[in-house]
Amino acid sequence: MAYRGLILDFAGVLATGIRESIRDWCLGEKLEADAWRHALETDPAGRRSYLDLEAGRLSQADWNRLTARALGLPDGENLMGRAWARVRPAAEVIALARAAREAGMTVAMLSNSFGLAPYDPYAHVGVWDLFDVAVISEREFVAKPDPRIYRLTLERMGLPGEACVFVDDRPENLPPAAALGITTVHATADGAWLADLTRLLALPSAAADGDAPGTRPDGDAP
Repeated sequence: MAYRGLILDFAGVLATGIRESIRDWCLGEKLEADAWRHALETDPAGRRSYLDLEAGRLSQADWNRLTARALGLPDGENLMGRAWARVRPAAEVIALARAAREAGMTVAMLSNSFGLAPYDPYAHVGVWDLFDVAVISEREFVAKPDPRIYRLTLERMGLPGEACVFVDDRPENLPPAAALGITTVHATADGAWLADLTRLLALPSAAADGDAPGTRPDGDAP
C-alpha cells in the first residue's frame, strides 16, 4: 500500500554516537563506563526518576541534580547536556525524513523525552524543522508504550494507523503501534533497517554520506 505518514522515534533513530558520548563522559568524570546505565536503569530510585522525567513529572534541572548526587558528582549543572555533548545527527535517517516529506508524506516525531531545558536534545541534533507533528512525552504527560500517546500522534497527523509507518529502537514500543494498525519497523543498532524502510515507503534512496543510526541515550536503558 502507499503509506501517507511516517512516525520516527528520536534517540536511537535520529541521533547517533550516543553510547560513545556517554561512555566518554563517564570516563572523563572518573566514573565507571557503565555508571550512567546503572543510574538510569539498574538503580530503582534512578529508574523512577528517569520515568518521571520522561512523563514530565520531573524537570530536567531537578533530574540533573538528583542524578549527579546518585553518581557521586559535586555538580549537576546541565548534566544531561554534558553527557550528550558528542551526540550527532543520524544523517541517513534525516535525509529519509526529508525525502518522505518532499514526497508528500506527513512526518512526525514521537519521542519519550528527557527534558527540554536547560538542554534541548532535539535542537542539539537539529531536527525540529523536520516534522509536521512533534509529540514529546514531557509535554503530554504520558510516554511510550502507553497507547494514548500513539493515538494522540495519529490524531494530530490526521491519519489512520493503517496509513502510517512507525520506527523505534525499543521493541517494547512497537506492539501498541501495531495494535492501532500502524506498520512497525524495529531500528536495530546495525542500521540495516534503513534500506528496508526506504523500500517500504517506496522512496528514492535517501542514503547520505554520514553516520548510521545510533543508540539510546544511555546505551541500552530508556
